[in-house]
Amino acid sequence: MPTLHENLITPEQARGLDGLFAQRVRRSPERPAYGWYDRASKAWKTYSWAEMAGQVARWQQAFAAEGIAPGERVALQLRNCPEWVMFDQAALSLGFVTVPLYTDDRPDNIAYILGEAGVRLLLVQDAGRWRRLARVISEESPLQRVLLLDDSEAALELAAQDSRVRVAADWLPPQPGELVVRKDPDPHALASIVYTSGTTGRPKGVMLSHHNMLSVAHGGVAMIDVYQEDSFLSFLPLSHTLERTAGYYLPIMTGSQVSYARSVAQLANDLQEVAPTLMIAVPRIFERVYGRLTEQMAKKGGAALALFRMAVRVGWKRFLRQQGRGNWSPDQLLFPLLDRLVGAKLRARLGGQLRAAVSGGAPLSEDVSKVFIALGVPLLQGYGLTETSPVISVNPLENNIPASVGLPIRGVQVCIGENDELLVKGPGVMKGYWNNHKATTEVIDAEGWLHTGDQARIGDTGHIYITGRIKDILVLSNGEKVPPGDMELALTLDPLIEQAMVVGEGQPYLGALLVLDADHWPGFAQDLGLDPLDPASLRHEKTHKAVLQRVQRALKDFPGYAKIRRVHLTLEPWTVDNGLMTPTLKVKRPKVMERFTAEIEEMYDGGPAS
Repeated sequence: MPTLHENLITPEQARGLDGLFAQRVRRSPERPAYGWYDRASKAWKTYSWAEMAGQVARWQQAFAAEGIAPGERVALQLRNCPEWVMFDQAALSLGFVTVPLYTDDRPDNIAYILGEAGVRLLLVQDAGRWRRLARVISEESPLQRVLLLDDSEAALELAAQDSRVRVAADWLPPQPGELVVRKDPDPHALASIVYTSGTTGRPKGVMLSHHNMLSVAHGGVAMIDVYQEDSFLSFLPLSHTLERTAGYYLPIMTGSQVSYARSVAQLANDLQEVAPTLMIAVPRIFERVYGRLTEQMAKKGGAALALFRMAVRVGWKRFLRQQGRGNWSPDQLLFPLLDRLVGAKLRARLGGQLRAAVSGGAPLSEDVSKVFIALGVPLLQGYGLTETSPVISVNPLENNIPASVGLPIRGVQVCIGENDELLVKGPGVMKGYWNNHKATTEVIDAEGWLHTGDQARIGDTGHIYITGRIKDILVLSNGEKVPPGDMELALTLDPLIEQAMVVGEGQPYLGALLVLDADHWPGFAQDLGLDPLDPASLRHEKTHKAVLQRVQRALKDFPGYAKIRRVHLTLEPWTVDNGLMTPTLKVKRPKVMERFTAEIEEMYDGGPAS
């Protein structure tokens, strides 16, 4: 592979996110830039950087005709696709501020964001999404133009009925044009307002500058070498700042190709067809692979299970030795054979070319990390916040401690404040919250430290270990402080448990609200001699006893305080639609507590735990 710096574009050379794109087009015009699956031809297609520039120019021309001034806001609600990049790059090059929206967010939430940010133009995926959204947008909305990406009959009908609505294909000029490049842009100008999917209250608009995201992307490259020959598979939503900074702007910086997955449901096929070398995902993706793998091995039992366990044990020892944290042992001579029989099969399921996978957005279980790493998939946990663009730290390949969230990236300072809170300074720290000075001053103190709200410790090696979320700490009636996050993570590694929330604030013991996996429940109930279709089976004493045994098994390595005595079981998942999850799939604890008030009270009133 070439040296890293041959193709790297620095923040100083780029000056802006649009300047980064223009520089890449100049340097690598004919190299592949973006891949996507074309459903019409049933084949993967690719844009070169030069072709992409021509498409961005079309969007620039169409935008320019809308009379939107620099600094005004435009929003997009799309699945990951090349058009997401075209819209963003054209908007940034004209000085607009982009507001990314989640495709699965609730219409009332989207309407609030559009109004709060004063969005002038909106691009949505299809007619159905706009219909649902139009019902809740107020007449005072400053929205002057709505673009529909699909050109179905329904989309054309909507465009004919509402003068604000246009089908993007008709709105854009027919031919690619010449890319317009800004002269002398301000790197510290506002580039994007990203609304945090807050677990409490209304979302807040995080103001990120061009320099914020450029500096973090550049800091990421300093931690994990990325080359123009690398290939990314993108499936974490681009509205998620981790994907946007590390899976979109960073590959432009290095000249790497990005291919857009069709959907999470088709991810297994896309991994085979794209064979990425790098991948960014949230822990749930890795947890699902881990869950299926361990469940399959447990079912096979006997020699297959013993072989799997040996492969993990030997592979982990080998990893520790390579990292300088372990010694050689004779059983490591078995590694080539075990790798061929076990590890190679897992890597083949992930495309066979993966040289690093980054997990972020939520805590990753060390047990999950160990299995992937031991079987030859370098899994690197990182940490960050939307407010820090978002990466604060990540584990480097050569200094990977899976229990940690890694080392601070270049330019980032960290320290531990009161109540063990992790404080951060650096070039990625936001400009503030949009129209909310009070909230800004509550998070960024007078000395410029951003208060993360996470409790942490910093090890002797400089690695950061997150120990809990300050707001989530449960205080039992005996004064014992319980961080529920790691317990919930351990519980959801059981294939039967899809979602979990530990409760017990002010109570003598812990309880848990558990959403059972709909695919595993029927077999589990039948094994207990119960009818899975009868709602009473979820409340049956046999069910609770069996579930509590699994809960205790999942928490066997936790301290004594982590004993759950009562559970409430349900099959209805917590989702974005029912208001119990954020678009980034974080549980809204206060909303869940409110929804299940009676059930929680019943856990502690001496009645049946149901």
